[in-house]
Amino acid sequence: MSGRIATIKQALLAVLLTAGIAMTGQVQAHGGLALAEDMCVLTVGPYRMHFTGYQPLSQEEEFCEDIPEVGKTVIALDYIQEELRPLTTEVRIIRDTGSEENLDEITVFHLPPKVYPSASISVDHTFPEKGKFVGLVTVTGGAQDYISRFPFSVGEGRPTPKSAIIAPIVLVIAVVAFFLMRKKKNNSAAA
Repeated sequence: MSGRIATIKQALLAVLLTAGIAMTGQVQAHGGLALAEDMCVLTVGPYRMHFTGYQPLSQEEEFCEDIPEVGKTVIALDYIQEELRPLTTEVRIIRDTGSEENLDEITVFHLPPKVYPSASISVDHTFPEKGKFVGLVTVTGGAQDYISRFPFSVGEGRPTPKSAIIAPIVLVIAVVAFFLMRKKKNNSAAA
């Protein structure tokens, strides 16, 4: 009986470790965006903002990085640090051409530099077509200017998380291994 319990513990440990490893890919991010403590955080130099994106006409939930569908998109940037309130913030979305030489030419959305004493910035833009873009958030007024660049795509849907693929496979392997070991033990005991 103790051998069976040890086998179950080993199988569960293997499943948990594999699921944990698979989910670490979820915390990787584009540029200045990162998933931290279940919230998307945009880093602009020493400052941080909470990033929330959603598409009102879609049934999808909030997104942190890539925009799943073309169409109306709302992004909220909420200051995490009070020090940002008196500083000027500019938001720009550009087509990802690999160069930022002609910024005005490749800009698809622009909020000019402004102080946001409410600590909240709302970006309301309709993406008419799929593509690759770069978000630029610039903070000025402190010791220096800080720019956060984060590439993202629009209209490529939501990628299937690695954990959604790997975890069920590992679970099936663990269950099969458990039953094979149990059968082997029963056959050994019967012999």
